[in-house]
Amino acid sequence: MPRARAQATNYPDQPPILLGAAWYPEQWPSSRWNADLDLMEKAHIHVVRIGEFAWSSMEPKEGIYTFGWLDQAIAMAAQHHIAVVLGTPTAAPPAWLTTKYPQTLRTNDHGVKAQHGNRAQYSFTDPMYRKFAYQIAWEMAKRYGHNPDVVGWQLDNEIANPDFGPTGQAAFHAWLKNRYGTIANLNQQWATAYWSETYDNFDEVPVRDYNENPALLLDWQRFVSDTWKSYLENQIEAIRPNIDPRQFITTNTMGWFDGFNEYEIHSVLDVAAWDDYISTDHYDYLDNGARHDLTRGYKNKNFWVMETEPVFVDWRGTNTPLKKGQVRDMAWQAIGHGADAVEYWQWRSAPNGQEEYHGVLVGADGEPAPVYPEIQKIGQEFDEAGSALEGTTPHSEVAVINDYDSRWAINFQRQAAKFDPVKEMLAFYDPLRTASQAVDVVSVNAALDQYKLVVAPALNVLTQAEATKLEAYVEQGGHLVLGPRSGMKKLNDGLQPEQQPGPMEPFLGARVEQFYALDKDVPLEGPLGVGTAQIWAEPLSVTAKGKDAAAVKVLESYGRSNGWLDGQAAIVTRKMGKGTITYVGAWLTPALMKRFADYELQQAGVHPLLAGVPAGVEVCVRSNAHKYILILINHNTEARRVELHRAMYNLLANKTAVVNAVTLPKYGVAVLEASSAQ
Repeated sequence: MPRARAQATNYPDQPPILLGAAWYPEQWPSSRWNADLDLMEKAHIHVVRIGEFAWSSMEPKEGIYTFGWLDQAIAMAAQHHIAVVLGTPTAAPPAWLTTKYPQTLRTNDHGVKAQHGNRAQYSFTDPMYRKFAYQIAWEMAKRYGHNPDVVGWQLDNEIANPDFGPTGQAAFHAWLKNRYGTIANLNQQWATAYWSETYDNFDEVPVRDYNENPALLLDWQRFVSDTWKSYLENQIEAIRPNIDPRQFITTNTMGWFDGFNEYEIHSVLDVAAWDDYISTDHYDYLDNGARHDLTRGYKNKNFWVMETEPVFVDWRGTNTPLKKGQVRDMAWQAIGHGADAVEYWQWRSAPNGQEEYHGVLVGADGEPAPVYPEIQKIGQEFDEAGSALEGTTPHSEVAVINDYDSRWAINFQRQAAKFDPVKEMLAFYDPLRTASQAVDVVSVNAALDQYKLVVAPALNVLTQAEATKLEAYVEQGGHLVLGPRSGMKKLNDGLQPEQQPGPMEPFLGARVEQFYALDKDVPLEGPLGVGTAQIWAEPLSVTAKGKDAAAVKVLESYGRSNGWLDGQAAIVTRKMGKGTITYVGAWLTPALMKRFADYELQQAGVHPLLAGVPAGVEVCVRSNAHKYILILINHNTEARRVELHRAMYNLLANKTAVVNAVTLPKYGVAVLEASSAQ
């Protein structure tokens, strides 16, 4: 699918690549604002996000609006050449609202109603809450919808928690009735004869997200996705008619978080944006890059990093800092993977509150934090390289499929405790990204024609329509890889009547005979060499007949282990039409997975963007019909030299000098543009 034109905003007078921060002027006296904005300008910050927690400052009493402070903050930011993304404040309703209208408070899955004093305490289904959310969004849009210094809107903040209270229950039951029509149809689809779960009416269906029929659990997640989508649409309907078409609408999401289907909610948003906080105690650049690619795939175009950490956070057990230099490393990785804006959370320490210890750019005393010079350098570099990056975006010949139905279905019934579908996705992604240097993470519903290789790590829920689409991709010359547990479940999360990979079994010419959770590694051997399987193993048998059977090749077989697997096929492949289909029945350990990834890339004719790059140096390319920008990031603690294989200009050094190689220091970055002399 062609990428949309990349640009940080739709305002031509704004920089094409933006550095930003979350700013909370309502928390500080206005006499301090100018000093903060001056420090922002000196750091080359060109955008701030304001307002997403400021409802009580905007509407201190029901129907009484006080926007004067916000008018002043936006105007003062503009004087410092800083644009604004306005956040609707619905993530933190004021006390007067939840006190007067307690039905707007969310009930958790244990029946406990939320209270004021935290955030996200609202019910996403409650009509009264939606009424107030619509109204505050409407008032904001009427006031700022044509303000040239407001470039976009963020709806709410990190939406996440569903409601299990009366309005949530009623909404789920109505959703089920709309989906199934009759309770008899629901009973038939869910197979409720199991454990005498048969229902007489929709109101009897439990509202719970654990220990239930898998069909109910999967439908609950779909309901939650649809409800969050309609929750956002409620605010979009208030904002869209009142704003300049150049202003975009987005929300900020959270990487691998799977509380709802991201593709569904992004269908009503203009751009994707996410909050980039490292997911472990130490920065894993491959995992972080995968989450950038995941976010880019929501809209299949460039995205924003709406929040990221300035050195450390405050919500881990031990909040270890990033190493000096890694903040810049992370910022350029975001740009390399398709971000057009990187914003830090937050600008300045709050005077009090639950997140006092979180990393900042400026301390509570108003003085720059130690990371400030590094941020300043990032901002200067964004300004220097921005014009070259304008209108460019990443492109890839390899795609990894991310499917929420499948992730949910596996997590409901892991069978093997360590079978984490995200970790299985990363097991495939990491060697593919390392070798090819460009991977898209996309929905199963995305157009696949542009890709030479498509990998579905664990496409557990597989419909006939999806199978037909994937088969057509292969017939036309694509190379498809299905990982373990693929084609296991139907749309209602029941087992397929066929053995895995379900509707694709005839096309593969082989099937999974059984599945086994592993507590010990199992040896593997075959044309890809020796290795081991861990966590999960599926023995495959050839079902194709006659000459078709000869076309099914075994790439790896199980060695002696538990008897059930001994000598059985673990990986099979078959040429079909102009392409190939391969099924991997085992969770491969990293060494064998690397050899498998290299084999598949070779079969598909995928080559690295830049050959001969040292390990630990990340390669990113952003391009369009007229530009080719190479971003190199050295994640190592030692310097590395990279041969470029073409003449390029170093945009962060001597821009007029043509170079054929660069030496990157520890956590070093180079941004290079193809020379016209190439």
